[in-house]
Amino acid sequence: MTTFSRHRVSGKAGKLRVLVHPSRNGVSRLKSHDGVERRPAIGHLGVLDMQFFDRLLLENRAWAAGMKMADPGIFERLHEGQAPAALWIGCCDSRVPAEQICNAKPGELFIHRNIANLVHEDDANVSSVLEFAINALKVDHIIVCGHRGCGGIQAAVSGGDALQALPYVDQHLGQVKRLVAERGEELERFSQLSEKVDHVVELNVIAQIERLSTMSLVTDSWQTRQAPSLHGWVYDLASGHLEEVYRREPDWAEGASTEPTWQRAAAG
Repeated sequence: MTTFSRHRVSGKAGKLRVLVHPSRNGVSRLKSHDGVERRPAIGHLGVLDMQFFDRLLLENRAWAAGMKMADPGIFERLHEGQAPAALWIGCCDSRVPAEQICNAKPGELFIHRNIANLVHEDDANVSSVLEFAINALKVDHIIVCGHRGCGGIQAAVSGGDALQALPYVDQHLGQVKRLVAERGEELERFSQLSEKVDHVVELNVIAQIERLSTMSLVTDSWQTRQAPSLHGWVYDLASGHLEEVYRREPDWAEGASTEPTWQRAAAG
């Protein structure tokens, strides 16, 4: 049970005594200073007119209490260390939370996110994540997950001035723009922008898997321990479903993908 005080409520300074009760769906119940228990209405303005960041802190307490109720030893185990099975390289989009859409537990995924789920060989950020995941955590799988309706992909497909005001994003998306240019004739068969975007989302995921398969961090690990496997997934915002569009095993593994297979898959 946790008490929060001196929250700003309804625009006036005041006190809100909050008792956190974990519930089945993860949403807490609140008790104000007048002793009346309320189920919070979560909307644009947050819970009971709380500031958004106050609600996040409150919901953290409800989440932690619920987790401990379901598994009393979970935080003690997590405190001892991590041993995730997979590295997840996903998009920053707020609608694609890796752990939630996989129903994964804390500690199961090592996560890196950037706009359009890209792998840059010269990016120290993604390279350090890969190095730690492969050489320290010894993950058995790397998942690159794109999503339909990706705004970064759409900007690259649309071209023109879409990224003029976002120079860092524009530079980051350089490889996607090159992919779009290379596949221009192929993309002409799609009449709707959304169809082009979703096709490039798949092509981009495949391209990132192929890029990973040439990086020394991955190939060295393939030689020493025949792992990790590389998986290309796409998440559908409209259905909430994940789909595997491509997989790459160590080159000498049974059923490992080859370049012609990748080319056929990329051609859709």
